[in-house]
Amino acid sequence: MRLLIEIGVEELPAIPFLKELENIKPKFIKLLDENGLSCDFSFEYTPRRLVIFSQNFPEKQKNEEIQSYGAPKNIALVDGKWSRAAQSFAKKCGISEYELEFVQKDGKEVLYFQSIKKGKDSYLVLEGLIDEFLKSLNFGKSMRWGDTEYEFIRPIRSIACVLDDKNVDIKIFGISSKMAFYPHRNFGYELISFASIDEYFKKLPEFGVVLSKTKREEKILKEFEEIEKKSGLKIELDRDLLDEIVSITEHPTALLGEFDKEFLVLPKEVIITSMKENQRYFPVFKNDKLSNHFIVVSNSLSSDNNIIIKGNEKVLRARLSDAMFFWENDIKVGLKPESLKDIVYMKELGSVYEKELRESSIALKLADIYKDKFSKNINELLKRAIMLSKADLTTSMVGEFGELQGIIGSYYAKEQNEDESIVKAINEQYLPTGENSKLPTSLFSSIVSLSSKLDNIMGLFSIGKIPTGNKDPYALRRAANGVLKIAINENISFNLPQILEEISSNYAKFDLKTVENFILDRLNTIYDTNPSIINACLHSGQRDIKALNSAIIALDEIAKDSGFKEKFTTFKRVANIIKDQKISEVDERRFELDAEKKLYNEFKNLKLELTDYKEYLNSLFGLKDKIDNFFDKVMINVDDEKIKENRVALIGQIYKAFLKVADIKEISI
Repeated sequence: MRLLIEIGVEELPAIPFLKELENIKPKFIKLLDENGLSCDFSFEYTPRRLVIFSQNFPEKQKNEEIQSYGAPKNIALVDGKWSRAAQSFAKKCGISEYELEFVQKDGKEVLYFQSIKKGKDSYLVLEGLIDEFLKSLNFGKSMRWGDTEYEFIRPIRSIACVLDDKNVDIKIFGISSKMAFYPHRNFGYELISFASIDEYFKKLPEFGVVLSKTKREEKILKEFEEIEKKSGLKIELDRDLLDEIVSITEHPTALLGEFDKEFLVLPKEVIITSMKENQRYFPVFKNDKLSNHFIVVSNSLSSDNNIIIKGNEKVLRARLSDAMFFWENDIKVGLKPESLKDIVYMKELGSVYEKELRESSIALKLADIYKDKFSKNINELLKRAIMLSKADLTTSMVGEFGELQGIIGSYYAKEQNEDESIVKAINEQYLPTGENSKLPTSLFSSIVSLSSKLDNIMGLFSIGKIPTGNKDPYALRRAANGVLKIAINENISFNLPQILEEISSNYAKFDLKTVENFILDRLNTIYDTNPSIINACLHSGQRDIKALNSAIIALDEIAKDSGFKEKFTTFKRVANIIKDQKISEVDERRFELDAEKKLYNEFKNLKLELTDYKEYLNSLFGLKDKIDNFFDKVMINVDDEKIKENRVALIGQIYKAFLKVADIKEISI
């Protein structure tokens, strides 16, 4: 049987819909399975309809085998007669006492009855199934409409439910099913009837609806390509924006508009943000520079696209005119850190100005640690960069475009002729902003960014605002990730406990170990590796981020080798023997067997230098054969305590050498 379901709705909001999109098909699959109606189907959508189509929908539900278990035999059968418990079980199962039987379950004999529940005709199930499906969709916020009690992301206006070209008479959310659909808005507001499923799919495009998400996207991309060839321009293809446009159009048409060149004096980020966030336009470039053009994807079937283009140009001009007004006025005022005294950062931590003073203190301490990496004293530049870094919070432009904080500040810093390193540091102070984000491009910028992130973490931990579970309202986990990524990217020695101790005087006293552990926990989000590898490296006691990074990378590469498991077994045994043992120095005079002498000499002759972690570990793993021979030939737990202690010491020296990089016993494979 062929099944068609169309849920007609008022325009779906793109963002909440797209967040739930990947769950829609799995939820319907789950309901089909639960109802014994499993089958293949396709799911398509436009902003005004959700459509499910199956070529092979079952005529009936699958029969369901029901197994019922009752009381144990010693309770069900008393003195050869059926007890009340047995009689109740028989009544529940709809059988006579003579049909009662026992089966083994969990080691006892219990009452048992097996029955078959026959599946219903599928059309009888569809109403409840569709109703449950719609109620399972989670778009964040729902709304009610009219005087109904129903809730959905947008009002439901029509329902079509068709089995083999026949209407299935159902009523959901107060709407009765009809073989009809709403056309594209340009074709009117009356339902369009169809007599068969084939006619439904034929009529949709005739009435302005491109049902396939893939075809809508292909149409947009093809028109982008044609515009680029004709104009010599390059359209910036934002994948998220494209997905959003596809979800809000039923018949998309890409059009090229333009704005006055005078607006190009604005920061390009302001123009692009105005386009994307406010109007859903695609920015356009020429020779890698932002052009005074834009792409609007219209959902209208107008015969005169110039009217649409002119209307969108007018809207964009108004927005850019506002931005130009903000830009010119902000430049007149300039960046003034003193104005931040009136902005509260946190009640317990004072104003944003006080925050910048703390960040300056952190920056100067970091600058002192890494002074050999700079050709000149950069303290004054650093202080200036940090005191200006958040001064754009008081500007009109950031008031309008909050997401451009820092970026706007860098443009204003450039306008007032600040040092180039300051301009770049202000621009990059919030990097990295996400998993695949760029990182600061210089050590100077990195120190500015680190200072801000460390102050965020230390300040909020000091007043007890520590992330718990999934809750992290101040994005401290992201800040911790940033600290690690910047330290690793700069390849600088970053002794975490030492640095935390150095900067702690700016905050109320608290256990710095909580911050240390919080930051180190984020290592698991940075590396694509077995978590026990990271854990093993942390158990070495190493707390310098640069050294930890080298250790994790080296051990991970070795652990991925096909022969690692065999090596690991040997060295896990070494670690287990040393567990809780006191390791003393090796006394060569107490060696009795060649196997222990050979192992000791081999170990003693290794060139173990922590300049290359992979080479260091491979040298130790190279002892495998000698260690295996030692275990085969040498008994450790002998009666002579001195001999036993010396053999433990020999194995212990190897374990201690590993421990400089990782604790082998913490690895699990």
